[in-house]
Amino acid sequence: QQTKDARGKLALRDILHGDVDLKENDKKDETENTDIQKIASGQMSQELSKEDIKTLESRLRQIKERWEKERLNYEATARELKNQIDFAKRDAEEQKKTEKKNEQLKDGETKDVDLDEENKAVELLDEQLLERSPFIPLRLTLDERKYLRLVTAALEVSEYTDRVDVARFVGKAKRIHKQLKEICAILSGLLVACDYKAGQKLVANDEFSDNEEFFQYMFELGRRYKILNPERMRSAYGKLIYLLQDSQQPDIKEMMEFSLVRPIKSVHRFLDEKKMLFMLKDPLLHAATRVIPDKGRSRADVQYDLQKKRRAYNRVKDKYVGQGGMSEQHVELVMGSIADNNYFLKFNRDPCDEMINFLRSKYDPDNPGKYSLAIGCGTGGARLTHNHKTQYLYVLQTLLLWRDILHDFYRLWFLAEEDLLNPDNFYRLRNTGQGLNRIQSSPNIAREMQRVIYRARNKVGQWIGSSVVHLGDHNVPNAFMFIDKYTQVSRILNPICITLRRLEEVLSEKPGLDKYVKDTFGGCDELRMRVLTDFFRHGFDGSGADNFFDAGSCIDGRLTSAWNWCSLIHKKSYYPIFQMTGFASFDGQF
Repeated sequence: QQTKDARGKLALRDILHGDVDLKENDKKDETENTDIQKIASGQMSQELSKEDIKTLESRLRQIKERWEKERLNYEATARELKNQIDFAKRDAEEQKKTEKKNEQLKDGETKDVDLDEENKAVELLDEQLLERSPFIPLRLTLDERKYLRLVTAALEVSEYTDRVDVARFVGKAKRIHKQLKEICAILSGLLVACDYKAGQKLVANDEFSDNEEFFQYMFELGRRYKILNPERMRSAYGKLIYLLQDSQQPDIKEMMEFSLVRPIKSVHRFLDEKKMLFMLKDPLLHAATRVIPDKGRSRADVQYDLQKKRRAYNRVKDKYVGQGGMSEQHVELVMGSIADNNYFLKFNRDPCDEMINFLRSKYDPDNPGKYSLAIGCGTGGARLTHNHKTQYLYVLQTLLLWRDILHDFYRLWFLAEEDLLNPDNFYRLRNTGQGLNRIQSSPNIAREMQRVIYRARNKVGQWIGSSVVHLGDHNVPNAFMFIDKYTQVSRILNPICITLRRLEEVLSEKPGLDKYVKDTFGGCDELRMRVLTDFFRHGFDGSGADNFFDAGSCIDGRLTSAWNWCSLIHKKSYYPIFQMTGFASFDGQF
């Protein structure tokens, strides 16, 4: 034992004085054995001073850091080599498939066989792209984004709605005309400051009506950008759509002597002008713009799909550049716009799919089990009374309804603007209990919503609750409020899905939190079931108002109940767990 202790202390001494390289195995020679015998017999000091200990600890830390860096470098190199091997194997398999299919083709027949079975499945699922393209706005170019900043700046400093939507009915047309002139003047001044040559040509005309095309172009940019980015321009877009709504009135048009509204430039409209609509039927376009799923997949698989998507992207550019006057920028705009739509669906529609999957996999409509979804009027703030099966179907049909609305959200937005900017569709200024609002009917939205409700009813097999859609009343005054209301669905569901998805990861990183969850909730699975049960019960219980007209089981009341649940989450016992997973709020920044 003394010899063993002596060896250890000798090793520490050698490390301290830098005589040993720790990367090499310890090999003791005759001199070292002599030193060990001296330490064992007490002839050499076995104590280390405090300074020696500090120096030793510092050296050990440095060595440990160096080893950790080398280990990470080795692991990164190994991963990279493994990915390269996987890519090579998959490319070889794809090449074999391609050669086999080419052999099966007749002589002289050509066919694109570069798409694998997954890409073909995506093509079949997205074969309605030609029908969706009229409602996919074209992405803004760099020059258009420069003008967009001018529009946003002009709207931010404008007090249009504060000046126009007031409880005075004398001289309203003159007030509208004055405010529109002011906004056009601000835009002209900003253009001069931003681009002097372009601004000089603009202000050379004495009348605003001489620059009708410019103002239509500027306001169309703002509308197109907002549809592509619903979370942006949350205050400026309201002013924009209301001033355009007023500019469509016949007496205002007569005063202005021109119109500020023109159709939004969509992918379909752009390709139709170029005589290139056949491009939308190309399977390569689907492969170049699809969303690559990453949940539950290895990094190598995701990287491989990204490489295939990049190859398809480059092939589409090589194939269509030069056709119909299409430049490389034009082809990239089309593909980018379609990809934007696909990613919008991923981050807005897919949370509904995830919650539907939770509902169907965790609950049995015929067997309540431990976690029943039954609610009773007056219990926990509920305003509805449902047994377990009824509440299950009620929640399911609501989530399916939200999913279908978000799936066709771009179409609904285009229809909403048609209702808002229709010169024959007048509005009334009324106090709805939340200030003065513009009450206006929305016939296009109403018809489309009835189709959406019909599809949701067929999926469930029956309809539970009311199917009333509030439009043009004090709950949803106009189509603009309708659109704003349903942009909130993803803001409600996404934080819940992210929290439930990250539970295992967070608990594995924090043992103390894991112990707290086990002691308080009974474990991770029990916590997940408690959150889901509470949301499915009290997020769909008709709460949020003091009467059944404003809340309850109607189409809009379901969303009101969900928002009411969100407003009370800070009182829930599991709220600290939400915060631990990165939750901040259910709403973004204005």
